[in-house]
Amino acid sequence: MNAHYASRAAATLAMLLSVCVQAADTELGKAVPETPAISADDLAAIGERIRQTGAQIRADIKEARARLDAQKAQEEAERKRDAEQARLQAIRESKNRQAAEAAQTRARQEAAAQAEQAARERQEALRAQRQQTEKAEKAKREEQLALAAQSTKDEQAARLQTAKEKAAEALSQARASAGVRAFAEEPGR
Repeated sequence: MNAHYASRAAATLAMLLSVCVQAADTELGKAVPETPAISADDLAAIGERIRQTGAQIRADIKEARARLDAQKAQEEAERKRDAEQARLQAIRESKNRQAAEAAQTRARQEAAAQAEQAARERQEALRAQRQQTEKAEKAKREEQLALAAQSTKDEQAARLQTAKEKAAEALSQARASAGVRAFAEEPGR
């Protein structure tokens, strides 16, 4: 296909050359002679030049295509490099996000553990306070019971003393009224 375009281009160049030559001759000589005869050597030279021009055009096209292919390859390599960098960046971001989530999870777990520990400590403190309160109340009840028992003993002792005093007084009144002999023991008893 490229050879076809090259041959067309060569034919177009040949026609243009002949027109240009005729125009130049017209301007110089102001007279247009009949179409000059072209020798076989001239035609061979023109053909050779056309082939060289075609070969140069093909070489230029080939070079341009090679540059274009190189540019495409470079762009593809850059695209792949950018894609790889984006992939690596996404991996780094994912790892950072996972690390942050793990840190948050650890922080939440630590906070929950601390809250649980604080709750246990509060429960222990309340339990200890209840035990202390119960001990204090028990001691107070025991003290009240001891005071009540002491009071009861004192009352019983006072009643006993009162009873003894009354009995002694009754005895002394009975002795005084009957005399000492009345309470003497009878011999047969």
